[in-house]
Amino acid sequence: MPVFLNPANAETWVLVGLLIFLGIVIFVAKAPKAVNAALDATTAKIQADLDEAARIREEAQRLLAQLKAERVEAEAQAKDMLAAAQEEARRYEIEAKAKLEESLARRQQLAERKIANAEAQAAAEVKAAAADMAAAAAEVVLTKRLAGAKTDPLIDNAISQLSSKLQ
Repeated sequence: MPVFLNPANAETWVLVGLLIFLGIVIFVAKAPKAVNAALDATTAKIQADLDEAARIREEAQRLLAQLKAERVEAEAQAKDMLAAAQEEARRYEIEAKAKLEESLARRQQLAERKIANAEAQAAAEVKAAAADMAAAAAEVVLTKRLAGAKTDPLIDNAISQLSSKLQ
């Protein structure tokens, strides 16, 4: 058996101790690198997650600002639409008032014309009735005169003037 493989030999144990020490040194030398590599990978992943979160946050803030701007714009449009609707309602109110006044004026004129026509017709009827009454009264008066006299002095006078006018 070789000398260095004999367990009773001290050099064998020195060799075993040296190999264990070298294994530990190699392991210790590589272990921090492996731990550092694992930590670096975890750090990179965390940094990527943080970068993604920051990007998402920026996008969310941008969208929030955009939505706020759209809301402000929509409120302004709503105010403009409300003002336009109120102005249109005022305009319709003015137009309706003008049309109503015009219609009332036309109706008043029509009523006044009807009243004037009715007054003229009533006056004509009164004149006709007065003329009929005057004719009836004249007939009664003439009838009474002629009944009392055999000749009517007016007729005699008219006949005498007739002969002078004919000549």
